Amino acid sequence: MKMFFNFNQYKRTSAIAHLYGVSLAATMIAKKRGLDPELASMAAMLHDLHAYKTGSYDDHTHKGAELARRILGKLELTDETETDMICSAIYHHDDKLVTDDPMDEVLKDADVIHHCMSDVSKDIKEKEQERYYKLCQEFGM
Repeated sequence: MKMFFNFNQYKRTSAIAHLYGVSLAATMIAKKRGLDPELASMAAMLHDLHAYKTGSYDDHTHKGAELARRILGKLELTDETETDMICSAIYHHDDKLVTDDPMDEVLKDADVIHHCMSDVSKDIKEKEQERYYKLCQEFGM
């Protein structure tokens, strides 16, 4: 795939697993909270593409939102309001200590779930701890 040209095979596989894992979590969280699971899944599948495309996480959320807007515009799968919602979630997904719009929160929470559960041997990042513990309460874990 052209999108992943900066990655070796291991990083590419990890990137795909992360996007897919976050997408599954976002779908479940959105359904539980009464939000659109399809839009949540789309935001999740696009949320780190800029970082994977460029190999850099520098300002990847803001640049990623711009990339997602271009992709969604070409695909014509969403209307303007839906595109704005998806891009907002991507734009804010790294602001784990701030509360934003409901769909933004779905993507943040899905990202945290995947970070914390994909490798339980790793410590939970400080900026994700409170959000992770709240998610465990919400889901009875």
